Amino acid sequence: MNILLLGSGGREHAIACKIAESKQCKQLFVAPGNAGTATIAKCTNVDIDPTNFEAVKNFALEKSIRMLVVGPEAPLVAGITNYFASDNELRNIMVIGPSKQGAMLEGSKDYAKEFMTRHHIPTAAHRTITADNLQEGIDFLRKLKAPYVLKADGLAAGKGVLIIDNLAEAERELASMLDGKFGQASAKVVIEEYLSGVELSVFVLSDGKHYKILPTAKDYKRIGEGDTGLNTGGMGSISPVHFADKEFMRKVEERIVIPTVKGLHQEEIPYKGFIFIGLMAVMNENGERDPYVIEYNVRMGDPETESVFPRIKSDVVNLFIHTWHGNLNQTPLEIDPRAAACVMMVAGGYPEHYEKGLPISGLDQVEGSIVFHAGTKMGPGNQVLTNGGRVVCVTSMAESVPVALLKSYQELAKINWKDAYFRHDIGQDLLKMMI
Repeated sequence: MNILLLGSGGREHAIACKIAESKQCKQLFVAPGNAGTATIAKCTNVDIDPTNFEAVKNFALEKSIRMLVVGPEAPLVAGITNYFASDNELRNIMVIGPSKQGAMLEGSKDYAKEFMTRHHIPTAAHRTITADNLQEGIDFLRKLKAPYVLKADGLAAGKGVLIIDNLAEAERELASMLDGKFGQASAKVVIEEYLSGVELSVFVLSDGKHYKILPTAKDYKRIGEGDTGLNTGGMGSISPVHFADKEFMRKVEERIVIPTVKGLHQEEIPYKGFIFIGLMAVMNENGERDPYVIEYNVRMGDPETESVFPRIKSDVVNLFIHTWHGNLNQTPLEIDPRAAACVMMVAGGYPEHYEKGLPISGLDQVEGSIVFHAGTKMGPGNQVLTNGGRVVCVTSMAESVPVALLKSYQELAKINWKDAYFRHDIGQDLLKMMI
């Protein structure tokens, strides 16, 4: 079948690689894709904006697309799944991505918190504040202990979460957010109790009633060593997370995954796609870790996909077909037991000001690892150029996380462009916990 994948980042490159491996994929188109997706066999980049639904429709009809896989959140929150479902010419195309209402789990932090409350899913204490009840927000902050967590309600390109140690500063930032610091995204602000623990990501593929739990991962958001500096889209990831053992995952499944999927089904919210559950593992009084939901996303994470998808041995197109038909429980999910480690290389100056269009060298020198492109484009003479803040990442697989990390750093050293930067400490926090 002909398949259309929307997106242009490392996540989409990793998904595209797996789709192209499937015997059921005749031709894969990626809109708009990057220099990495352009090199995959059976794959062609298409210059289409994923949020231009009419352009996506016209292309889908022109190329007899049978499956649409939605990578990023913006088209989902804007309602692309509903757009296809309500169009007589498109409704039989298999769309892997939740409905607009389902996408509200990511599109609105307030909506997600209310959903968790209704379905008794463990999460931090919280209040939703607007300009009309600012004083209530200040009063709530004063009841909490530092640090203070402020989240823009809507999509803010990964930059709408502030963690602040000082109460007076938190009060000022709350007012600033409500006054438009993040545009319309922070017209509402969710204030949360700070949860102390270790973060990890759990990914679920669901057909709206059944589900498959994908490998766990941990990503690293801060630009600087030791998780310092500004937030980014992600500087690297590892999979699996060692403390997410059978007992911990039993808690995750029983307390979070099952109530989430059941809640969507009970509320008649169409959901055929990924649920990304950002968790905090919090130590209880018995010295055991309990999972709490920090946030939902309604697609795969980036750069977690770059360490999770290489571990999926099953035919992902087959998984997607079963997801569409609502019988995901009838097909197995096979996972590679090896560990995967992904290290991201970014443009100098990212996540603030940085150059684009710089030539990248050494990509053809990498051996035994996978280079996923995130922000790249093809230049004259098929020269790969930088085209974003996060540029490429190197993923390696091995019998253990330390060996996979070592391999990724060895291969990453072969790649270069002017002012390229990467963190040297990806995964080190978890390795210390393992000693």
